[in-house]
Amino acid sequence: MSISLYQTVLAIVLSASLPSAVIASPEHAHGNEAAPLGGANAPKRLPDGSVFLPKLSQRQLAVRTVITERKELPKAFELVGRVVMDPNAGGKVQPMVAGRIEPGPRGFPSLGQPVRRGEVLGYVRPAIATVERANQAAQAAELRSVQALAEKRLARVTQLEGSVPQKEIEAAQIELASAKERLAVVGASLSSREALVAPASGVIASANAVAGQVVDAREVLFEIVDPNRLRIEATAHDAETATNISAASVQIGSSKPLPLEFIGAGRTLREQMVPVHFRITGSKEGMLPPLTVGQSVKVVAQSKSTIAGVAVPASSIVKSASNQDIVWVHASAEQFVQRPIRYVSLNASTVTVIDGLKGGERVVVQGAPLVNQVR
Repeated sequence: MSISLYQTVLAIVLSASLPSAVIASPEHAHGNEAAPLGGANAPKRLPDGSVFLPKLSQRQLAVRTVITERKELPKAFELVGRVVMDPNAGGKVQPMVAGRIEPGPRGFPSLGQPVRRGEVLGYVRPAIATVERANQAAQAAELRSVQALAEKRLARVTQLEGSVPQKEIEAAQIELASAKERLAVVGASLSSREALVAPASGVIASANAVAGQVVDAREVLFEIVDPNRLRIEATAHDAETATNISAASVQIGSSKPLPLEFIGAGRTLREQMVPVHFRITGSKEGMLPPLTVGQSVKVVAQSKSTIAGVAVPASSIVKSASNQDIVWVHASAEQFVQRPIRYVSLNASTVTVIDGLKGGERVVVQGAPLVNQVR
């Protein structure tokens, strides 16, 4: 066998024993690029701005839609409000005179402690000047002497009963009773103290009292509120808006929107605004979210006039790349299209889309932020 024939046979044997290598053409070379995940069925943003989202991905993202309906809805507007105390279910504890504070039968109440109407929360011992105290002590001594003389006179006329007129006996009895009452009043003024009584049942909202503290008259020592009977006070720009309210709601934290009952509007401006009062309704007693007096809230009020639009949840509205308000419309089985919109509030959790949507379209109401993140 010649050398050239031997080399040819060896090359054939080696090529059959080694694994074959696949060499891609230049137009199919990807370099170090990773293979795409999911292939053609992966969620993606299409060139026209719509989103392709397979059914499996829709279930994984919990995307939910509803069919919209265009109809006449109440006009709504937002009011800035705050939580206030119901004047019939709370109050303030203030002393009538200046003096030194002493604890009540159960000591001073602490914040959040429940109290009952008429319960004694503390005492105030009036501050009396030295001269005034001396005058009262002198008056008490004088009344004691008057009482002693009245007692002796009554004893004498009683022994002479039958020989003295009955009217003298009665006069002596009346004089003695009067002296005793006057002495009791003056004596009590020297050692009396004012009881601080709870004006209503509720819980202690604020406490500003410690043992031995010297306070002035009308100083607020305790505030009592009923957490189940709080009110919302909002402010309107004009009286027409304040008196044209048909319904209202408030969103507090992450809880469900609470319906409000319109109580009335003021007729006196407060900081150039009209105060409006609402009562929280629609919640069982003890089931209200935690509220504090003075807490700021946003009230969405509905007027008696209407506007044409489509009601959708506020959570369905997201921002586009150009910072526009948009909603996602389910155009086909696996395609979602964005729609720029204009809207106004309807209540604390719903808005009225007045431009950009028409009735009969299927709008994403759950999972819209996730659809918006698909790139």
